[in-house]
Amino acid sequence: MSRLRARLAHKPPGYRLTIGRVLAIYGAIMVALLLAALDQTIVATALPSIVSDLGGLTSYSWVITSYVLAMTVTVPLYGKLGDIYGRRRLYIVAISIFLLGSVLSATDPVVTSAVVTSQRVPATVRHALNLESGLNDGLALPFVLFFIILASPGGDAGQEGLELVGEAAVGAVIGVVLGLAAGRLTQHLPGGGIVRRYEGIYALGVGIFAFGLADITFGNGLIAAFVCGIALGVAEHDIADDFVLFSENVSSILQVLTFFVFGGLIVAAGYGGSVPLLIAFVALTLLVARPVAIAVSFLRVRMPRPHRAFIGWFGPKGVASMLFAVLVLDSRVGEGELVFQIAAYVILASIVAHGLTDTIGARWIEKRMEGMAEAEGDAKAGPVPGAV
Repeated sequence: MSRLRARLAHKPPGYRLTIGRVLAIYGAIMVALLLAALDQTIVATALPSIVSDLGGLTSYSWVITSYVLAMTVTVPLYGKLGDIYGRRRLYIVAISIFLLGSVLSATDPVVTSAVVTSQRVPATVRHALNLESGLNDGLALPFVLFFIILASPGGDAGQEGLELVGEAAVGAVIGVVLGLAAGRLTQHLPGGGIVRRYEGIYALGVGIFAFGLADITFGNGLIAAFVCGIALGVAEHDIADDFVLFSENVSSILQVLTFFVFGGLIVAAGYGGSVPLLIAFVALTLLVARPVAIAVSFLRVRMPRPHRAFIGWFGPKGVASMLFAVLVLDSRVGEGELVFQIAAYVILASIVAHGLTDTIGARWIEKRMEGMAEAEGDAKAGPVPGAV
């Protein structure tokens, strides 16, 4: 690592910047191009549905023109804002917004378990929410750490970015190796393996071991534990099934402690911003951002509208978002305390709103599916013979 740091801090003859600074500039340019490419990919994916709603292929030019026109308007607007408030300040605000979005992207339906355990909710909906909750935790963490580095004042962004990539890669390798090894080990133990009531404890111990091993070496402990759980479930399916029952009891206790500590942090941090803007942001996050994201994600998926509406509403923020918010609070981000405060109140509003509507939502989707099933049955039966 010392040799790598020395290499990044080296300034070649004739250059004004160090190698680390040059890599940071190129990295920022590539990230901007990546975001632009992703934006175009989203529009291209949604274009057939948009054109069909507008009336056919003749409206293609209108869609493209409106998209280019919106870009033409926003680019000078951001340029003017940069001239008024300063480009550095505008950049920090934009990065803080991305950081806040990454913190709030993780969902946790386990917080309101009436949905993921209710048999009245269709299995596809329960599976989608569980899958989203499990994957979001690990996928959102690198983005949170990346935007924390960009928003932190001083330091070498290029060097810290390379260290972040290295930590994530080493953590993933440690998780894969330990998860697969622990899963294969159970197949060669005397007596036919581990007793079923101890498989949950075994899985928890393997995950903690992966976290500790990555933390004392060079890897990221959270990513190591996340990947280790996936690899262990792939290697030994029975452990994954038994861990679900074990985790329900353990997570209930740990969630109470987590909420208690997080509540203390909220009281200590307080909130010094605009209350109307905070209410507007909470409403935008819960009522607009997630439903729109879900609608775009399910454009090509054949799923009944009640299923999509339920998944679009039910995205509660839980323990993962709390962890990401605490990481921001503990960092050197200039607006870290404000980001934590906003994220904290969004999490509280989400827990209250989704907690009060989980049972109501389960009953609603059950009635809607029963109504759709009856309508399909009547359509297949056809008209009654002799009816006028």
